[in-house]
Amino acid sequence: SGHLPNYADAMFSFKTRDEEDFGLKPMNCPGHCLMFGHRHRSWRELPLRMADFGALHRNELSGALSGLTRVRRFQQDDAHIFCRQDQIKEEIAGCLDFLNHVYGIFDFTFDLKLSTRPEGFLGKVETWDHAEKVLQETLDASGIKWELNPGDGAFYGPKIDITIKDALRRSHQCATIQLDFQLPERFDLKYVDDKGGEQRPVIVHRAVLGSVER
Repeated sequence: SGHLPNYADAMFSFKTRDEEDFGLKPMNCPGHCLMFGHRHRSWRELPLRMADFGALHRNELSGALSGLTRVRRFQQDDAHIFCRQDQIKEEIAGCLDFLNHVYGIFDFTFDLKLSTRPEGFLGKVETWDHAEKVLQETLDASGIKWELNPGDGAFYGPKIDITIKDALRRSHQCATIQLDFQLPERFDLKYVDDKGGEQRPVIVHRAVLGSVER
């Protein structure tokens, strides 16, 4: 997946008695890619949406820990949407509608930021440019105010970061919507289109509450 060279410092890793390297799962994306790729897929199955509340572990620095807002073991309301290129805008719009619904229940106000290509990114510049353009067009169409946050995207794709304020008016990032063209390449994920040819899906990463404990 590319996570190990980019994320190893934030993982809990250990060796077995047979000197095999193991790590506690820090995120759900690789597992969901394996689930998608375990059999042939048809264009009729897409979008395929997977949600996962499994336990995640991250080796955060002790100074970064804070109550239940930043912890080392947590449950995330994590989802990955495998879709076709022509379904991206509709799926991102659906994520934004879902976000509005959930945050409306709690009477949260939120700010949106489009975080773009960072240093150490995976993939081709033109792929990133296309992904960022799609997210920008979807945000513009939503009618919700947003800001540009250059260079703060995930290493595998640009993302929409959603920040809320707590009772003391402190900002917290909870939700995120990320567009990913890289993991489908790295896992060689494919589906058969309506003409019988093989195509590559796109992944939308989506979390609304983020850490449920928080």
